[in-house]
Amino acid sequence: MKRPNLKQGSVLFVLLALVTAAAIQTPRLRAQSAAQRFVGTITAIAGDILTVKTDAGEVHQVEVPASAAIKQLAPGQKDLSGAQGIQLSDLAAGDRVFVKLDPNATGGTAQALQIVAMKQTDIAQQQQKERDDWQRNGVGGLVKSVDSAAGVVVLTSGAGPSAKTVTVHITKGTVLLRYAPNSVRFADARPGPLDAIHAGDQFHVRGQKNADGTEITAAQVVSGGFRNISGVVSAVDAGASTLMVKDLATKKNVTVHVTPDAEMRRLPDMMARMIAARLKGTTPAASGVTAPVPPQGGGVPAQAWGGQGAGQGRRAGGDMEQALSRAPAVQLGDLKKGEAVMLVSTEGATDVTAIKLLVGVEPLLESPEASRNLLANWSMGSGGGEEAAQ
Repeated sequence: MKRPNLKQGSVLFVLLALVTAAAIQTPRLRAQSAAQRFVGTITAIAGDILTVKTDAGEVHQVEVPASAAIKQLAPGQKDLSGAQGIQLSDLAAGDRVFVKLDPNATGGTAQALQIVAMKQTDIAQQQQKERDDWQRNGVGGLVKSVDSAAGVVVLTSGAGPSAKTVTVHITKGTVLLRYAPNSVRFADARPGPLDAIHAGDQFHVRGQKNADGTEITAAQVVSGGFRNISGVVSAVDAGASTLMVKDLATKKNVTVHVTPDAEMRRLPDMMARMIAARLKGTTPAASGVTAPVPPQGGGVPAQAWGGQGAGQGRRAGGDMEQALSRAPAVQLGDLKKGEAVMLVSTEGATDVTAIKLLVGVEPLLESPEASRNLLANWSMGSGGGEEAAQ
């Protein structure tokens, strides 16, 4: 089971909540409020001047006068009621801050009226705690059905023999987030209503599970609508950063745009054959595949290769998803006409942007539905804790 990429997502959510609460004013003042407050990461401190970079890439330089109120949120703290007062000297590069500017300040440099900070070390501890909770109490998969009135979402989790149906119960206390259309990063997710979730969406939930994991009462949900495509490369245009893929489901060509943010991996042939065998519910020996020696350097977990400890501790599907994340990276120019690919992309009929792409998948396409579920699970939080910690 994979966790969403947390990378400051929950921390940002808390700070954004502070911004939202502070901005509940008359319509005339809201535009001014947006310019007078922001959330970001401290990149430099020079005397009483903070340099803060927002997640949108904007850079702000702010003077912090002695009169500015500076408070620190502790890990897990949701409001300012118990926030501790600190000094400017307690702040450091890497800390996350919400800055409220003084509208009455004069001079060429903006002045801070209030700063709310989360220390970098506290953020790391909180993220690790959340990653552990997603690992223990999280489930991911594809949405099978949604009953908004009853607050019930049914999803298919896992791939191949490990696939199961999970019923998710949504309560008034459930935090509902929605992936951005072109991202499966948890940090990019934003609040979204239950009726925005549809069959076929990618879905990840953490909460209280029943004994066999077939039901879960959701504490937090992140979902998104993406397209999963399995097909054959018809053409590659490295200069235009596109490739043409003939979708095996629709039998139509799709133009796929490949940006620098796209993750592209190539499965070694032996790994692809072993994963295909597991998806079909057969053992490597039964399918004529001899278990290979795991590569040196720990690039792929032994469980994913069928080595010692296979099937122990974590489900096979989780191991296969981790193997996908650690397969060798490739570039667009490495792809050839006629190769089979599987990808997660933005939604679109004939023109999409790749988010994640896997090549060397010919054996996996023998089990198209199981492969689709495997790819969907892999795309939500690939790299697990390693990537989230970046």
